[in-house]
Amino acid sequence: MNPTSFRPRRRAVVAAAAALPLVGLAACASDTGDGPDLGGGADGGSDGGGEGSAFADVIASGPVAAEDAIAGSAWAAAIKEKGQLIRGGTVANQVFSLASTTGGQPTGFDAGITQLLAKYILGEGGEEKVEYIDTTVETRETLVQNGTVDCVIATYSITPERLEVIDFAGPYYLSGTAIQVRTEDAESISGPEDLTGKNLVTQANSTGIQAIEEFVTDPGDVQTLPDNESCVAALKQGRADAYVLDQGVLLGNSAADPEVTVVGEPFVDDPYGVGLAKEAEGAVDFVNTFLQEIIDSGAWEQLWTATIGEVMDTEAPEPPTPGELPS
Repeated sequence: MNPTSFRPRRRAVVAAAAALPLVGLAACASDTGDGPDLGGGADGGSDGGGEGSAFADVIASGPVAAEDAIAGSAWAAAIKEKGQLIRGGTVANQVFSLASTTGGQPTGFDAGITQLLAKYILGEGGEEKVEYIDTTVETRETLVQNGTVDCVIATYSITPERLEVIDFAGPYYLSGTAIQVRTEDAESISGPEDLTGKNLVTQANSTGIQAIEEFVTDPGDVQTLPDNESCVAALKQGRADAYVLDQGVLLGNSAADPEVTVVGEPFVDDPYGVGLAKEAEGAVDFVNTFLQEIIDSGAWEQLWTATIGEVMDTEAPEPPTPGELPS
């Protein structure tokens, strides 16, 4: 495998460097913060995701569920009744879910999935009827189980262990564990085979821990820190040689900060799902039907292009099949 580096296009780096020091969270934790909006305008540039942007166009074209479909899901009917979708996640990842600096809705791939789902349940204008609750690795399952949130959409990796505690709809995106280094070191590390003897950092309770255990031979010191910001700081300050975590998180960091770079290719599959309570009657089937509708309509690919596609110089991937969960 030839080593490759994922770097944000220049417009993203310049905008981020001016307005956002460190953001990025996904499969494993959540911080909040402000930063540049990522919306992908008609010219391919980031334009805040406002009216007329590629991101806004995707949301505007989203489907609305039939009334009988909502009535057939107690979970969806309850959201319709209260007139609001409460989503757990983050608004601090430039690529997946970032708070607007101009008063608009959050932008990014996860934010788009959230808003499309809210519109699907609540009808036209429903995308604006979302309450965003911050979640962390330690709180996600608890907030789903106790009903504080209706769902978690936060680059949330589906694992057998998590499936014992909550349900997942999806997957809605296939990512993978990857490596982030200081940009000055990008030529010397390209895969897990280059991490022998290196000091590593990952997030506590994350999928990065297992990836290091399984794929890195004789690493040096392995730090587990509570959140993404702490891990990036350890990397930039030289306390770690590489940061191992889900690519979605790391791409958000690179989009925000040119001093860190994602290298090589993902080396562990990491499917993202919508976290739902096991007691949420009809939730999994309803959300899977929604995901299949946006895939079939082309909205999923358009959303990818307007968000993740802004920082990856590749064609949109094939979307995963909702309902095909890891065993």
